[in-house]
Amino acid sequence: MDRSTAPSAERRLGGALEPVIGQVFFSPEAHDGYAELGFERPSRRSGDVQLPDGPAYFTSRGSVMGDVSGEVIASAFAVFDPRVVVPCVEHGWTLTDAVTICATRDRGALGQMERILGADPAGRSRVEELLVRATDELPVEGRPLAAGITGLDDPDHPLGIIWRRGDLLREYRGDSHTAAWITAGFDAVQIGLLTECFWGLPARSYARTRGWTDDDFDVAADTLRSLGLIDTDGAFTAAGRDARENIEHVTDAQMAPVMSVIGDHIDELISLLDPWGAAIRSAGGYLASGPHDLAAQTF
Repeated sequence: MDRSTAPSAERRLGGALEPVIGQVFFSPEAHDGYAELGFERPSRRSGDVQLPDGPAYFTSRGSVMGDVSGEVIASAFAVFDPRVVVPCVEHGWTLTDAVTICATRDRGALGQMERILGADPAGRSRVEELLVRATDELPVEGRPLAAGITGLDDPDHPLGIIWRRGDLLREYRGDSHTAAWITAGFDAVQIGLLTECFWGLPARSYARTRGWTDDDFDVAADTLRSLGLIDTDGAFTAAGRDARENIEHVTDAQMAPVMSVIGDHIDELISLLDPWGAAIRSAGGYLASGPHDLAAQTF
């Protein structure tokens, strides 16, 4: 694959949306709401950012699908060890139900957005217009998290449509990415190791935050070496880099329903979202540089 070209528009949109929408996982307003439901308050930080409590994370994000089992949530999230996810979700459902924690999640996301950006940040109406255009007729077959979000109303808040439709697009790409690596024949541990190489992270650092053990990593690494995708030090081979890059290309291709309706306005949308994301990062509402900051986190 030619890695000298600029990132695709699909990936740039995902990157612009990430801090604006993914901030919900680090929102103090959300953490406070979950604590009121009986979850633990976060005890870990990455710089100025509060890292989420595991049971609250799995239960709140999974709540868009309803009161489903831990096995279903583990399957939808895909990259986490079910041995970690299932007990976290079982505990979460002893404290609350999907409707309640989903509403709490909405309030937490919107509370932090409004605190940092204000209720009417520059470009709000245009971002709302483009996100509605991108999601009103979005097909969600085979995309469980995105499908769950389509069943939810837009919150009654000045930023409510942006939050809901942005969350839908974020999970739509995530669901599509899962489909891409499953189709390529990888399992969750293998894709974790390949992604660390792809991002330039130390082996077994970020992937460890997904709950996997050294034995799991050993088995996955042996398989990837036997396929000629990593070398004896765990680094990419040329074939491994191409295989991992191809997963991103396949994911990009699945974003066609979004890109076809946004069309030539994609750069405009990204340019409006980027300052919002920068403001959220600067205020400690999202990780400063992305997955690198999560390397020490465990659920």
